[in-house]
Amino acid sequence: MKIAYVINSLEGGGAALPVPAVTRVMRDAGAQVTVFALTRRDGRALPAMLADGLEVVIRDGGEKDHLAAARWLDGALQTYQPSHVWTSLSRASVIGLVYGWRHNVPVVVWQHNAYLNATGRRLLRLLRRRPALWVSDSDLVDTLTSERFAVPPERRVIWPLFAADPNAPQSQPWQAGATLRIGSLGRLNRIKGYDVLLAALEILQARGFKSPVRFEIMIAGDGEEHAALRATAQRIGFADLHLVGYTEQPREFLAGLHLYLQPSRAEGLCIAMHEAMQAGLPVIASAVGQMPYTMEHEVGGWLVPPNEPKALADALAAALSRPAQLAAMGQLARTRVFARFSETAFRQAGESALARLQSQA
Repeated sequence: MKIAYVINSLEGGGAALPVPAVTRVMRDAGAQVTVFALTRRDGRALPAMLADGLEVVIRDGGEKDHLAAARWLDGALQTYQPSHVWTSLSRASVIGLVYGWRHNVPVVVWQHNAYLNATGRRLLRLLRRRPALWVSDSDLVDTLTSERFAVPPERRVIWPLFAADPNAPQSQPWQAGATLRIGSLGRLNRIKGYDVLLAALEILQARGFKSPVRFEIMIAGDGEEHAALRATAQRIGFADLHLVGYTEQPREFLAGLHLYLQPSRAEGLCIAMHEAMQAGLPVIASAVGQMPYTMEHEVGGWLVPPNEPKALADALAAALSRPAQLAAMGQLARTRVFARFSETAFRQAGESALARLQSQA
């Protein structure tokens, strides 16, 4: 099996970061794999791929020049001559499916997110019979793939893009008198819901809520909402919001927290939340994507409806009012994530997907 793994970009987040782990399963099964990136973006996912021994071919182009990207991929894959094309996210999937149709090459389509824009959904619906296999990163996305594109069970598999690592650094319990550190990992855009978080803080202020402990909130990520979030924090007088930018060491960042927040409006698997649970952190998360399937409400944290600042305010008040209980909740979260997302389960899911492909040959 000779796989061309086609991704949208080498951005340091989302679908690009798990590529080394995913392709390692493929390579261990005897497949030859080369990664083809339609654009570089920030390139932060590239070092891990190269360190894992992957060959990466990068197009010198942008994010909207779709015809140019399609021509580039056609030429690159004509040279590479893959037996299979494996695509990730809508742009790469649509372009990869067109290549597969033109050259009679089987194409596998990853689905990573519950959210698809109108154009991506329309194009994938038109091409829905082309993929040899649809691979979803979570239970919810698998259900949505079935409903959106009428994909039968024999052409769908679930491969969660997370394997819990027992050697990951662990958070330390909050100590009386210390500042309670709350944090989140994610791009600063509307989908991640950080504006909802600030609205929740404003509601707590309006209620007259007085936290029994001093707390600060740190968000590790960058994006277009940076200035707006900073301005809102200043307007409501919350001085303890720290937008620390992209971190090259997300595990160490998580280990320095006492509570994790994921107030997203939409998600797929949400690797960051699962990594927080892996670190032994209790979590406040929106009930979107895989998160309500993994999380247990009021056991390892709190689940709240998306885009509901009042509910998020209630959860924050509950967490801040019982800081000494957070570490125990975090350990329950850790136990839960290891039970569901072991390294063995990750590898078995990938091997099952490859076996399904090979049975079609």
